[in-house]
Amino acid sequence: MSKSIEHELPNLELSQSIPPTVKDFTLTFSSHKPKILLLYGSLRTRSYSKLVIEESARLLTHFGAEVKIFNPEGLPITDSEDETHPKVQELRDLMLWSEGQVWCSPERHGAMTSVFKNQIDWIPLNLGGVRPTQGKTLAVLQVCGGSQSFNVVNQLRVLGRWMRMITIPNQSSVPKAFLEFEENGRMKPSAFYNRIVDVMEELVKFTLLMRDQKEYFVDRYSERVETAEQLSKRVNQKDI
Repeated sequence: MSKSIEHELPNLELSQSIPPTVKDFTLTFSSHKPKILLLYGSLRTRSYSKLVIEESARLLTHFGAEVKIFNPEGLPITDSEDETHPKVQELRDLMLWSEGQVWCSPERHGAMTSVFKNQIDWIPLNLGGVRPTQGKTLAVLQVCGGSQSFNVVNQLRVLGRWMRMITIPNQSSVPKAFLEFEENGRMKPSAFYNRIVDVMEELVKFTLLMRDQKEYFVDRYSERVETAEQLSKRVNQKDI
């Protein structure tokens, strides 16, 4: 590195500041089906967020993905049980298994439901030295009981960023969801259905593109210059 660069950036640890180049991308793509985990935010018998998730799972399967849906029933309130609870372990194992995710919550009082947030709150930023959501793709959806709103999808995007996920540009908000489904639980043809098709197609595309590149894209200068002890203290939430 030239002296002029050292002079202009005296606080930069030059050995850890690596200019990005396309040569660092992985050029060999994985051939297995994209692994997509789907979460919903209601325990009601006829849950419209669950129906949207089931419709999304069918579409993802059509687009070539392997899908798993987590049922939040029986998941304890965060910190009311320890992490060895079977439902907590199931959720965490699915998080580690997935390469991409779909989140859908109803809007309640202008926000996501406690049922949905509780699932995210059980996921630590660091799990056995591995960040369970870092670099995974994410699609966000919501269902509304009344007129269309985007409060929940906006909140889910904040959560996705905080969990260091790659949230795709497209999203879906279904207003008056009770009018959009047949009695058998299948979604009616509509512009809202078409938007969900768009979102699932886009999620698969982004997952195929990013899953082999994620380690490179989430590699951060600030963490390269940290010691392992410093990193552990920063991400450890047990003392909070």
